Amino acid sequence: MLVKIVEQNKEEILTANSRDVAEHFEKQHKDVLESIRNLTAENSATKSMFIETSFESRGKFYPQYELTRDGFSLLVMGFTGSKALEWKLKYIEAFNEMERELKRLFEERKRTEIERAKGIIIRHVLTDTIKMKIADSPNKKFAYPNYTKLIYRTIFGKSLKELQADFGVKPKETVRDYMTAEQLKEVESMEMLVSSLINLGMSYDEIKSFIQQKYTPMLMAG
Repeated sequence: MLVKIVEQNKEEILTANSRDVAEHFEKQHKDVLESIRNLTAENSATKSMFIETSFESRGKFYPQYELTRDGFSLLVMGFTGSKALEWKLKYIEAFNEMERELKRLFEERKRTEIERAKGIIIRHVLTDTIKMKIADSPNKKFAYPNYTKLIYRTIFGKSLKELQADFGVKPKETVRDYMTAEQLKEVESMEMLVSSLINLGMSYDEIKSFIQQKYTPMLMAG
């Protein structure tokens, strides 16, 4: 990929790799490195445009740089030749495409954060409903986890353990940490429905039968 998303100071930015630049502009990587070092030596303000990293080859590590959009522009402005213009245009388009993708990711994360905040409240509604509407018994403590497992099975067509394996859930994390905004919204909608049905006095088996008749498993989003 010509342009990729990397993390810098806990923020995600778009960069192009110095080795890719060397390859596509038919230059020696050492010459590209020298050009970058000359630029940063001439003006220290450019250092943030060139993120120094390394790559491994045959057991040894060698320097390389990730170039921000501004760093890339500054570096290649001096490149000439018949192919230079072609590749400049391709990199500009690649940056534009990845910038659109980055904006999409940010919007998705905003939606996910909103749904997670809503989810906390909705889970409280469900647990409070269970406490108030389900008669006390030795099995009452299993009501919430059982309804949660039922909801996951109904929506995703998989058990909690299967979802944990699919998402690669780590210790102290939950499957909700890996869900998209749309998946979280679906779970929350189902939790509100279950709360309503409990309020109507329906038993677990009745609720299970009702929602399984009304819903079909959704496709897992990547």
